[in-house]
Amino acid sequence: MRKSPWMLLLFVLIGGLLGGILGEILRVMAPQEGTIQRIFTTALTPGIDPPLVINLILLTITLGFTLKMNLLTFLGMFLGVYLYKQV
Repeated sequence: MRKSPWMLLLFVLIGGLLGGILGEILRVMAPQEGTIQRIFTTALTPGIDPPLVINLILLTITLGFTLKMNLLTFLGMFLGVYLYKQV
């Protein structure tokens, strides 16, 4: 069976989403200012901040994005790649 690059992207996105959700749950459930919370929930937020605004008088266009990624997000992405190779 031929593996599609779209399936790889789907596995990586789902793994990243699940890892991000687990990171947010851990942030709420872990003891405040604990080592576990600091390691697993410290987020990297690349993106465009503030967003780019183009004002064309008749139309205003706002372009921007921000990704919030923590350690569990990256682990979920790697798990998605691993599962993709196993399928």
